[in-house]
Amino acid sequence: MTNESLTHLDEHGHAHMVDVSDKAQTKRVAIAQAQLSMKSETLKLIIEGGLPKGDVLATARIAGIQAAKKTSDLIPLCHPLMLSKVSIDINLLSDTKLEILCECTLTGKTGVEMEALTGASVAALTLYDMCKAVDKGIVIQNIALVEKKGGKSGDWSMLNEQA
Repeated sequence: MTNESLTHLDEHGHAHMVDVSDKAQTKRVAIAQAQLSMKSETLKLIIEGGLPKGDVLATARIAGIQAAKKTSDLIPLCHPLMLSKVSIDINLLSDTKLEILCECTLTGKTGVEMEALTGASVAALTLYDMCKAVDKGIVIQNIALVEKKGGKSGDWSMLNEQA
């Protein structure tokens, strides 16, 4: 792999923020996931609102949205972006597993993959934090980009990659 294919490295191999000033403004969307596995008793408490810290799902959604908006503060070479949409959906996959989906949208010159990944990750970490008193064995896994749309590289889907 050459430095030209790693866009955050200059010709000398030094890290830099990519210049996007000549790129076209297009609508860009990214969806990322994170999954949590836990005891069925823990998931039941989450769904029923029986945890002492309150509505953990609402708190995780807010944390994920805040994190997506602050991605450039956390990931050194990310551009600060004016996101037009951030949503966090939390889905029940089984009696021991939750899935978090974070969708980020904007019209801009660079993609929102890192924002979606950060949002999903922090929402998962927030759920862990709020539930660790009753289940220290919660596992956060499968953090991944699910889909992206727009930009120079076009559309991409994890489903197409796995086919």
